[in-house]
Amino acid sequence: MRNKRLIIALAGAVLCGLLGVMLVTRYLSNVQAYTKDLGNVVVAKVEIPLGEKITADHLTLAAIPNGSAPEGFFRKLDDVVGRVAITPIGVKETITKMKLAPEGTGGGLSAVIPEGFRAMTVKVDEVVGVSGFLMPGSYVDVVAVIVPLTAQGVETQGPISKIVLQHIKVLASGEKIDSPENQREPSTAKAVTLQVTPEQAEKLVLAANEGKLQLVMRNYSDKEDTQTTGANKKTLLSGDSVISEPAPTSEHQIKAPIRRPVVARRIVLQPARTSPAVSRNSIELIEGAKRREVELP
Repeated sequence: MRNKRLIIALAGAVLCGLLGVMLVTRYLSNVQAYTKDLGNVVVAKVEIPLGEKITADHLTLAAIPNGSAPEGFFRKLDDVVGRVAITPIGVKETITKMKLAPEGTGGGLSAVIPEGFRAMTVKVDEVVGVSGFLMPGSYVDVVAVIVPLTAQGVETQGPISKIVLQHIKVLASGEKIDSPENQREPSTAKAVTLQVTPEQAEKLVLAANEGKLQLVMRNYSDKEDTQTTGANKKTLLSGDSVISEPAPTSEHQIKAPIRRPVVARRIVLQPARTSPAVSRNSIELIEGAKRREVELP
C-alpha cells in the first residue's frame, strides 16, 4: 500500500516537472522570437524645433517591433543627420521622411515653405497683427482698403474694403518660425510672414501699395470660402442685422432659463353682499355678543 502511494507521488512530481519545463521552454521561445522581431529605429533624443538642422546630438536608436514601426522610418543615424525638420519633433518620437525636408535643403524658413508656395512678409502693428496673437501656424484673411479710380484717375466712390485673400497660413511672426509653448500670451512683432501662391503674392503686393492691409484671424478648422461684395460708405451707413452667436460646444453649456407658459386666469367679480334692510317696525337688540331683532307692535 505504501509503495503504491509512493509511486503515485513520484509520478505526480514527474508530471509537474515536465509541465514546468514545457512552460519555461515556451516562454523562452516567445522571448527569443520577440527579440528577433525587434529592430532599431531612429528617434529624437531631445526636442527638435521647426526648421532646425538635425545633428547627431539630437538622435538616438530605440528598439521597437518591426510591425509597429511607422512608414518612412530610418535605421541609421547617418541617414538623418544634416536633414531639416519641417515640423516640431518631440522626445522619443520616431523620425520619418514626412517630418524632414528634402536632402540638401538648408535650415530656417526656406525648409518650411511647401513646394509651389512662396513666403511674403507683411508689415504689421498692434492692430493689423491682431494684438500680437498672430503666431506661426495661425490662419488669417487679408482685407484691403482701396480707393477705386477710373481710367482718367478720378475717384468713382469713396474707399472700399474687401477681403482679397482667405485662409492664409502664417509661417513666421517676426523672427520666430515656431509657435511658443504658451500661445495664450501675445508676442510683439513688427512683421509677419505669410504662405502664399505666386498669384496671391501679386495681389498682396498690389494691395499693400495701393491702400491699407488688415489681417483678420480665423479658426484653424474653418476653411470655408466666403465671397463678399465689399463694404463702402453707402453700405456702411445702411446698417447691419443682428447675427446670432453659435451655440456653445463645451460640455458645460449655459442652460437658458425655462419659460413657463402664462395661463390666463378668469377672474369673476361677485357683487358685494349687503346686509338686509332693517324693517321700520323692528329694532335691533344687542345682548352681549348676541344680536336679535325685536318687532314692535
